[in-house]
Amino acid sequence: MSASARLRAVLFDMDGTLVQTEEFWGEAMFELAARLGGRMSDEARAQTVGTSMQTSMRILYADLGVSRSERQLLADAGWVEERAADLLSDGSPWCPGAADLLRDVGDAGLACALVTTTPRRIADIVLRSIRSDLGRDPFDITVCGDEVPARKPDPAPYLQAMAALRVRPADCVVVEDSDVGIAAGLAAGAAVLGVPSLQQVPDAPGLTLRDGLVGVDVALLEELVKGRSPVEIPAG
Repeated sequence: MSASARLRAVLFDMDGTLVQTEEFWGEAMFELAARLGGRMSDEARAQTVGTSMQTSMRILYADLGVSRSERQLLADAGWVEERAADLLSDGSPWCPGAADLLRDVGDAGLACALVTTTPRRIADIVLRSIRSDLGRDPFDITVCGDEVPARKPDPAPYLQAMAALRVRPADCVVVEDSDVGIAAGLAAGAAVLGVPSLQQVPDAPGLTLRDGLVGVDVALLEELVKGRSPVEIPAG
């Protein structure tokens, strides 16, 4: 008989969940749109939240009504990443309540992971800011978008982090702000705390929605896993 679930690990998304970096990605996307001779709509920008750069580029092109080759897409994606990196170099402001929750998770002795679609070289800029502000590294493991076989909404990034932490999905809470990230956490078999800001996220089994992380603590996260039955996740 399988053991009852208990909270053993918390896995965090980065952009828009822990730090207010989505505005920098948005600024870079709007600048690229202007370079291409148009303006990205707010609706299209919201659709790009949490997605890969390639997906974001395709959303942008469709919104602007432009056609670009695969080579141009890769160049545009690289330009956005470089521009966002420039903007992030001056620091990454916390989402309200995020730093307190990270401290609480660490004080409770829980395993902690960062699971982000952002490429490693850019995530490291934000991680340096997080470590500096907290005076320590709050993460036992970090998984970036260029280190996984498939990106969110595929569960692969979260499953990879869980395997590295040696924890069962049923014993984990995923904290996410985007629709694709929430879908990835749920598909991985974890309880998910969703804190959307730029997107409307529908309710779903295993998902708890809040306006933000202010007031969220380990006690609340423990409630999210209570009574859950372990779910076997197929390999591959």
